[in-house]
Amino acid sequence: MKNKIYLLLMFLVTITSCEKKEYEVYNVASPEFMTKEAFRSSVQITPAQEIVESGKVYVYRDLILISDKKKGIHIIDNSNPLFPRKKVFIKIIGNTDMEVKNNYLYANSLMDLLVFDISDLNTITQVSRLKDVFPNYIVLPRLENLVYNYESYDYSSDKVLVNWNIKQEYREVEESPGVFTDFDVALANDVLESVGQGGSLARFKIVESYLYAVDSNNITIFDISDLDSPIEKNDVFVGFGIETIFNRGEYLFLGSTTGMFIYNISSPDIPQFVSEFTHATACDPVIVDGDYAYVTLRGGNSCGTFESSLEVINISEVETPLLVKRYPLNSPYGLGIRNDLLFICDGTSGLKVYNKEKVEDLQLLQTISNITAYDVIPLENRLVMIGGNELYQYTYSSQGINLISSYSLGF
Repeated sequence: MKNKIYLLLMFLVTITSCEKKEYEVYNVASPEFMTKEAFRSSVQITPAQEIVESGKVYVYRDLILISDKKKGIHIIDNSNPLFPRKKVFIKIIGNTDMEVKNNYLYANSLMDLLVFDISDLNTITQVSRLKDVFPNYIVLPRLENLVYNYESYDYSSDKVLVNWNIKQEYREVEESPGVFTDFDVALANDVLESVGQGGSLARFKIVESYLYAVDSNNITIFDISDLDSPIEKNDVFVGFGIETIFNRGEYLFLGSTTGMFIYNISSPDIPQFVSEFTHATACDPVIVDGDYAYVTLRGGNSCGTFESSLEVINISEVETPLLVKRYPLNSPYGLGIRNDLLFICDGTSGLKVYNKEKVEDLQLLQTISNITAYDVIPLENRLVMIGGNELYQYTYSSQGINLISSYSLGF
């Protein structure tokens, strides 16, 4: 009997050891490095080029600036909105954000802050570089089934991680493939003559003589009283998963993957925490109008929650922000407000226009479908929107919007 039990146990062990292993396709990320010397000498001013992957949009006077994700900034002459024209491309490795004041362009390049004089597009010059001011510059890819090839890491002090090379490999299933959250190094509302206007996805914001830049954890504050020679003043830890920045009066509103943070900048170089509004984990730009903050939450993939929505938050008492109402959406990105109109970029579901006169009962006026809507800037006389490597411009009124022009960002 004992021999039979022994043989049965041996058979079970053999069967278990021969079980088929599960395999799956993984995105394997390997880091790409440059020497610091090569990296910091790589900035180039070139003629207009095709945009590979459009990122954020920014309007300054008759110019539209569009970031080419991690590659640089395209400058478009928009003096005639019917016929916008690419003029110049500024190659900036690792660029994600920008701000402009009095013809000085501020842009990040991984861990550095660059300043350009763009007063003459024919002779754009780099006038300043502040080194190592953005310590959290490393950008982790945002993909499903993501693993990292750590064996190829080079920790040499003279090297800079500039990119991730992604390859798909068939691998044995791991318990935790290592999905990480993306964080960019970051760069309003009424357009001033000296300062341009970015969209709701911006991470740079100029307020008077200060530039505020957010990364996933911090606000870095620069004194730009001397426009061509900014001075780093402070670096303030504000939380985790910070994605966007918006200014209204003496307050900064920070959108994060977990909520909205409000900071007081009465003392501009030392932002003070005021309050926090918490929501489900999601990608989260924020804009503010009067007593209300408007937050789009994009769920799915690595953004967190499965449900996407617009949240309207009462901030009349900034110390105690309160949710007013939640509206379902499909896959929202940027948003903007002008007068009683609320514009929401709902990804592949298009651009949605609401009358927001009654925040507890928003009325959908119009949906521009069959386009991809990423971010939007409502100007006084027209609307500028970007999505799917296309630049759209519209006129608008209380009755809705009408297309002025669409401009392919490729050739």
